[in-house]
This record gives sequence, structure tokens and C-alpha cells, in this order.
Amino acid sequence: MTRGTYGQYCGLSRAAEMIGERWGMLIVRDLLVSPKTVDELRAGLPRITAKLLETRLRELLHSGIVRRQEDTPASAEPVYELTAYGRAAEDVLLALSRWGAQALAAPKPEDIVTEDSLMVALRSTFQAEAARELVVSFELHVGEIVVSAVVDHGELAVHPGPLSGVDAVIDTGPLLQGMLTGEVSVAEALDSGKVTGDPELLSIFTELFQLPKLPNPVPA
Repeated sequence: MTRGTYGQYCGLSRAAEMIGERWGMLIVRDLLVSPKTVDELRAGLPRITAKLLETRLRELLHSGIVRRQEDTPASAEPVYELTAYGRAAEDVLLALSRWGAQALAAPKPEDIVTEDSLMVALRSTFQAEAARELVVSFELHVGEIVVSAVVDHGELAVHPGPLSGVDAVIDTGPLLQGMLTGEVSVAEALDSGKVTGDPELLSIFTELFQLPKLPNPVPA
């Protein structure tokens, strides 16, 4: 496959060539959650065109980051999944997610939250050390999106949709970002009327899912 390069013998340059083109990292993000068909990828990335998605998948296949599932029936739509090499980028992508989240302001009307983006956000902000002695589960609502998080002695499992028997159902509305950064306290969130949930479990949630304290981005 002929493709552009930066012409530099550098690992960062090569990584940018493989997943740094527009939509590349978001495709990998969504495949980190679960294997998907083309239609499922487009459902989570509604602004990508069919042609561009086809191009990016072809590039990711060529780079050995993505593969087609071999056990998919020949008559069925192909299912794409990350290879072991592609999955090895998880820590890097979660770190980039934490870093980029520091520059998030209030969402614009056209901005969307998806199940996959919210599950990756939880994984990227999870504080494993703070959870070493805990067994607790949450059902998190952000608008119409619902995901569940199960914490078991420092291990985190996230699931799409509701989960029966959770310890707390939390509806953060638009205040999730502020709660993760500590800019909005649990008391302030509850007083706003936009957040619902048990105060004690809300406090535990904000201790388990936090964004790191970084210098504020300088506006361009």
C-alpha cells in the first residue's frame, strides 16, 4: 500500500503514520472496547464517511493493528478486531485520553458521548491503587448513554448498558468532567439538581475515577 510518511526514522513518527491520521485513534479506541462490524463502527463515529472508514480500516489492516475475525461466516459482514500489536497501544491511548480531557470545556450542542467513549474514559481515569480494598459497582448515566463499572479489589470491568444489582446508579448529566477533575464537589453536584445518586457512593466514585492534576492548557 502506498501511503504518505513523515520521512523520519522515529518511533513517534511511525506511530503517527499508523494511527495519527483523522479518525484513526477513534477507530482503535472503539475496537479496544469490543470487535465491531463496519456498521457498528459507523454508529459510534457518525461523522466519518463510508469511504474514509474503508480507507482507515485498510491502513490499519496493512499496519498489523487490526484484523478480520477468522471465525466470521463467509456470508456475514466482516468483524474487525485489534491484533495483539494493536491492543498493545491501549496504555498509550488511555494516557492520551487523560491528557486530552484536561482541555475539554463545556460540550458543544453537536458534541456526542457514545458508549465506547464513556467506557474508555472510565478506564483511562480509573485509580487502581485507591480501589485495592474495594468491591463496588456503578451504573453511570450521561444523557441517554448508560454504562456500568464493576470494581473488584483494584480491577475494573466496564460494560455497555445497565447491570442488575449495582450498588449505585449515578446520573451525572453534564457535570461528569467537573467531578472527575475535582472542580465540582459531590455536594455542589447534588445541589445543582443535575446529578443524582447516594452521596457516600458518589464520593467513592469520584475517588476511584479521577483526572490527574496537570497545568491548565493555555488557550490558543
